[in-house]
Amino acid sequence: MTSTPSQRAVLRALRRKRERGVALIMVLGAIVIMIVMLAELQDDAGSEFASSTAVRDEVQAEYFARSAINLSRLLVAAEPTMRKAIAPLFMLMKQTPPQLPVWQYADRILGAFNDKEASQDFFALSGADTALGKNLGLKGGHFEVVIVDEDSKINVNMGAANEIAHIRLAKEIMGRMAPIQYDPLFTQRDSTGNYSDRLTTCSALIDWADPDEQLYSCDVTSAPSSNAAEDAWYQLLPKPYRRKNAPYDSLEELHMVRGVTDDFWATFVDPSPTDPRKREMTVWGQGTVNVNTANALTLYAIVCSGTAPTSDFCSDPAQMQLFVMGVTMGQGITMGAPLFNSPTDFISTMKGQGMLGPLLALLGLKPVKFLSESDFAKSISTESKVFSMYAVGVVKGYRRETRVKIHTVVDFRSAPSLLGGQAGGAQAAAGATGTQPGSTSSQEANSIALALQPSVGGQVLFYEIE
Repeated sequence: MTSTPSQRAVLRALRRKRERGVALIMVLGAIVIMIVMLAELQDDAGSEFASSTAVRDEVQAEYFARSAINLSRLLVAAEPTMRKAIAPLFMLMKQTPPQLPVWQYADRILGAFNDKEASQDFFALSGADTALGKNLGLKGGHFEVVIVDEDSKINVNMGAANEIAHIRLAKEIMGRMAPIQYDPLFTQRDSTGNYSDRLTTCSALIDWADPDEQLYSCDVTSAPSSNAAEDAWYQLLPKPYRRKNAPYDSLEELHMVRGVTDDFWATFVDPSPTDPRKREMTVWGQGTVNVNTANALTLYAIVCSGTAPTSDFCSDPAQMQLFVMGVTMGQGITMGAPLFNSPTDFISTMKGQGMLGPLLALLGLKPVKFLSESDFAKSISTESKVFSMYAVGVVKGYRRETRVKIHTVVDFRSAPSLLGGQAGGAQAAAGATGTQPGSTSSQEANSIALALQPSVGGQVLFYEIE
């Protein structure tokens, strides 16, 4: 049966329509595939871009923080030079100039090198306009810096020193824990279900760091005893470990010591984690406490370490309250300016003598009678040499903020003078080799000798980046 021309025309039309439909479906399918590929490509590109931007901001924030650390080291190293500048004023009073606590104003002093807002704080402090300088300030972010002198705190690493340091540390710890308002901390079970009273906790803090296996007694009312062996308390824990019998490496290591619970930490170690200036204990420092920069509670513990535990100063909560109030008010009025030129000045003040002693007496504080003024003077100082530097680099991005924190501890005890330090090192190196500093034959030897010279920026004891 043959088809008519009209039927063939209809069939051709239907075939063309079907072909166009198939082509349209293929085009739509291709478009859908391309949209999916494009969306996936966009997601991948966006993720990679966000990741690379985050890494870029993190690196930039880290170097902002590093810059703040280096500037902080320069600031502390420059303090002796600043002190010499005001020496003539104190010579008229027949006194030596005290250490200037420049680190307490580091955020404002270093504002000239920070962002625009911090530069305005520097201008308000110094009157110098940073806009007139060149290559000053940061763009795209800023840094936050806090410098804390570790010599203003009780150094628990004295437990790793000699017997005299043991006794001094025991008296300081017991003096800090002595007030009766802390009794609940030492009469309740800890997280392990055990009791740790004042003597046990104090002994544990010292025994963790001392090198021997003898139990140290913190009973300050009698002669120190080390006849008994250390117990196996740590080995009986669900996850046992041994005493370190070596100096503390970091402050967080205190968490491993018996009796150092979260409540103990928040009361005696670090009451305000966001403000390191309020921290009361340290594992760095010279061992002596700077009475010009220590907070009121630390000073209370130090004074109690030099007097009888049964004295009114250490046993009467009212006396403690008056002392803390008086010291806090005095430090607030002076805004960090040093009050004492020597340990003797502080001892005289606590005895009710000197210029400040009568002021404490007006508050109702009784004079303190020290057991041995000469021994107590060896436990305090008026100059800090070890500093913790906390720097945070901040870079603001789109809907987020990148922050990198660096904590470093720097020891300036052996640091040479900022002025002439390198020249002295070069001369010492030349003298050691017997050649002139500029001679070619001695360059390698001088480089080695200079590398071994103490840095004017101090020696780094601890470095941590977050």
